[in-house]
Amino acid sequence: MSDTAPAPFQTALGALFAARGANRVHAPIIQPADPYLDTAGEALRRRIFLTRGEAGEHLCLRPDFTIPVCLAHVGAGEALPRRYSYLGLVFRQRPSGPGEFFQAGIEDLGEANRATADARALADALAGLSACGVDPAGLDIVLGDQGLFEAFLKALGLPDGWQRRLVRTFGHDGLLDAALQSLATGGAGTLERLDPELADLARRREEGALTRTIRARMEEAGLPPHAGRSPGEVAVRLIEKLAVAEARLDDAPLNLLRQFLAIDCPLGEAGDRLRGLAESADLDLGRAALFFETRNLALRAAGVDLASVRYRAAFGRPIDYYTGLVFEARLKGSDETLAGGGRYDRLLTMLGASAPIPAVGFALWLDRIGAATGQAGGMS
Repeated sequence: MSDTAPAPFQTALGALFAARGANRVHAPIIQPADPYLDTAGEALRRRIFLTRGEAGEHLCLRPDFTIPVCLAHVGAGEALPRRYSYLGLVFRQRPSGPGEFFQAGIEDLGEANRATADARALADALAGLSACGVDPAGLDIVLGDQGLFEAFLKALGLPDGWQRRLVRTFGHDGLLDAALQSLATGGAGTLERLDPELADLARRREEGALTRTIRARMEEAGLPPHAGRSPGEVAVRLIEKLAVAEARLDDAPLNLLRQFLAIDCPLGEAGDRLRGLAESADLDLGRAALFFETRNLALRAAGVDLASVRYRAAFGRPIDYYTGLVFEARLKGSDETLAGGGRYDRLLTMLGASAPIPAVGFALWLDRIGAATGQAGGMS
């Protein structure tokens, strides 16, 4: 098994990444699994190839480069800001196609000017596609912003538990719709089969006791560690789920939230649409709205045509560590991502950094790019 991508991609992307000042890194194929299990969320958790080391530690085949690059940076303690590039195999179970395929990309760590870094990530992703032979005119590019979504929820004055639940569904259209329906009607019926002991502990918000009870139930059932969420995660989510299920959101804030999520327009028009909705409802989106406009200016400065990018307020990517900008590029009419990325400001702290480090990055899916450009020969 070779961890070397086809020569045309190596040459074109190597030159591009070097010109962008990104230091090439080589991450081991065998990675500790816990960072993925703890931070990436179920969308990736379900797809990784797990094994165990001789000491019983959880290991996996490298499912992406973002976490290995961040772990290596934290371990080395390099000066910031710093850009890293990579190109190699990743391993994930997929509905179709091989479970090993090449990805390339850049992780941009420590840039204090987040608008500039965000714009650079999208511009470099599009430049990478062009370097690989993808015609920019044939792309659908969609952009979302989890930070703006969170700011809108906060401006509506929703309780924290409701906000967290909705944020967790961001990027999952079906789950988000179901959550909104539950908030509109009250979802107590969804918990009819919940064990009365667990329901009582959750209702009284006894998180410690609930965690211990869930852990004991899991051990009795013979569930292995990391079979899914941890007992603590289950307890926290059960408490919030019960609180949401036994409450109902008023029509006015729910309608405003639906209006926000329905925004789908060229990125250059999005600022006016957002501002008009906020002003009509007397909502203060604060710094999130200002940042959105500032980032659009930075995107223009980076050479991105805002008319070629669609802003979808409901668009997210199903990886738990994203915190702000998210984007994807696909061939027109296709649902397969060629390039995708986003901002993940909390990830490095979760991986052991002593202080928060702003971070944004993108990945190119080289097998799909090869198929789209007729360069599929030699792709694994």
